[in-house]
Amino acid sequence: MSHDTYELKAESREQVGKGSARAVRRDGKVPAVIYGDKQPPLAIALSYKDIFYKIHGGGFLTTVATIDVDGKKIQVLPKDYQLDPVKDFPLHVDFLRVGKNTEVNVNVPVHFINEEKSPGIKRGGVLNIVRHEVEFHCPANAIPEFIEVDLTGAEIGDSIHISAVKLPAGVKPIISDRDFTIATIAGSAAMKPETEEAEVAPVAEEAEEE
Repeated sequence: MSHDTYELKAESREQVGKGSARAVRRDGKVPAVIYGDKQPPLAIALSYKDIFYKIHGGGFLTTVATIDVDGKKIQVLPKDYQLDPVKDFPLHVDFLRVGKNTEVNVNVPVHFINEEKSPGIKRGGVLNIVRHEVEFHCPANAIPEFIEVDLTGAEIGDSIHISAVKLPAGVKPIISDRDFTIATIAGSAAMKPETEEAEVAPVAEEAEEE
């Protein structure tokens, strides 16, 4: 399941636009908008410190939060944010209202387990990660924190596809028309090929016969 939910305090903004956003930032806050759930967009201002640490703490876009806007609590999912390209501080955040039936598209990180149980990796093979994240369609209140790929038994030349991953109920890959690859076990240049030993044996046998 996703990271623990959290609450942020905010104040509503009557004015929107670049001038208003700049004024909010001058006050040490971050402008944001809450939209969706068939309601009009709501412009708000959030604590700079709270948002900075949430964005850089990981899992920001996959964790449902509660925003307390002047005493009214709204469940949201962060959908997008802008950072200053030089200083990396938050400039703006978009939030999506979350109702009990809200479904969303989110990118979920991929974690790999049991590398030590992969014969291919033990022989010097290399885990080649094709997708570090996978985009899923799922209920907003049941977003996985990550998906887990088990490498037990994986040999050199094997490909691990999305069909090999056990997904939580209601979580479906956005790419649905093919069984796409998440990772492969590739050979390494440092490996000693098995074929060399196989080829040497018959030659030695022939020499003995002669």
